[in-house]
Amino acid sequence: MTGFTIGKVAKAAEVGVETIRFYERKGLIEQPVATGTYRIYPRSVVERIRFIKRAKELGFKLDEIKDLLALADCPKNDRAAVKNIASQKAETLRSRIAELQKAEQALSELVENCSGEGSVKGCPIIDALIDNDLGKEL
Repeated sequence: MTGFTIGKVAKAAEVGVETIRFYERKGLIEQPVATGTYRIYPRSVVERIRFIKRAKELGFKLDEIKDLLALADCPKNDRAAVKNIASQKAETLRSRIAELQKAEQALSELVENCSGEGSVKGCPIIDALIDNDLGKEL
């Protein structure tokens, strides 16, 4: 037998069996043809799953990863396409980081203004989270 069962692929790639099945359903990895009672995966599927994991760690969504894999699958593809996808993701991450920094600053100010003592009534954090304009919209 050359290749791996789904359990061995999962262990080698450090993912769950269900993750592999999910990637198959999403078209990120090919579902192998069963030989006998087992589906046997080629060694390359472990590398592909590791690629997916690293891309996810960098913030890529599955559809973006699918595009990157399609580019990687054909070595003659242009690097410019890969660079474009990565540049767009970097810009998205910069925007998200800026949003998170604003949220962190606002929350830090609320925490600073809360004594942490007494009843919840009048707590600046709770008050800031309550939508006071809701009644006006109805």
